[in-house]
Amino acid sequence: MLMGEFQHNIDKKGRIFIPAKFREEMGDQIVVAKSLDKTPCLFVYSAAEWQKLVDKISEKPFSSSRKLQRYLFSVAIDAEYDAQGRILIPLQLREFAALTEPQKAMVIGVNNRLEIWNQENWANEEDDISQDEILKALEECEL
Repeated sequence: MLMGEFQHNIDKKGRIFIPAKFREEMGDQIVVAKSLDKTPCLFVYSAAEWQKLVDKISEKPFSSSRKLQRYLFSVAIDAEYDAQGRILIPLQLREFAALTEPQKAMVIGVNNRLEIWNQENWANEEDDISQDEILKALEECEL
């Protein structure tokens, strides 16, 4: 299970360090994509988790899933770690997640995926989570 948060810089070339803890759990083959709900962050999946997502989408009739397929697959990339444990994020994905300038970013473990956030957007996201929303989600999960 992926959990925890780490702050790292995006360099001028668009590379970000992925902590060793996450690299070990994710494996060598990863996919970077836009968030599924258009939140300005990136989702990073292991090859196995990406395949599960692809399989679920593929089970749906094309007419109901084609927009999702276009949205998700059009800019998703296979990424590789360099010798320092960094991945290169293409400009289009960096722009989507507001990671365009060399700046601080957050790498967040979220159960079966990672999320990469602009640090300021992540702080705003955390501030936007109300106690009522958390309690409602706990009730829906029957916890």
